Amino acid sequence: MQYNHCMETTIFEKIINREIPSHIVYEDEDTIAILDINPKTKGHTLVIPKALSRTVLEMNPETLGQYFAVVQKVAQAIKDSLKADGLNILLNTESAGGQEVFHTHTHIIPRFTHDEVGLNTGPHQAYQDDELIQYTELIKSYLS
Repeated sequence: MQYNHCMETTIFEKIINREIPSHIVYEDEDTIAILDINPKTKGHTLVIPKALSRTVLEMNPETLGQYFAVVQKVAQAIKDSLKADGLNILLNTESAGGQEVFHTHTHIIPRFTHDEVGLNTGPHQAYQDDELIQYTELIKSYLS
């Protein structure tokens, strides 16, 4: 499948089109999964849809469901094969959310009890007074 669009070419597009090498752990008609070349832990894998979407918010729901079935399959294989104690499954959206490559992708990071990988971005923020109610109602209003 050739991947073409009018925006700037991303590294993932080049990987999908075999213009640059990668270490592919899984591939089907719609998805590719590769080892991250700058891993948090060994086995850190990126699952990338071949169809264009800048962020997960642009994917159609049917495609998204199929994509996450592959994320689940690859995550289980990583956990089992590496005998990981757990996983982080991360999908960053936009720069403020930590997205660096603007082509949807999900990080699967195998975790081990004493790996000392710091993935927290800062302290937790407590809600004040009636903010729990306010945030609940605001978000719900966009879902109706």
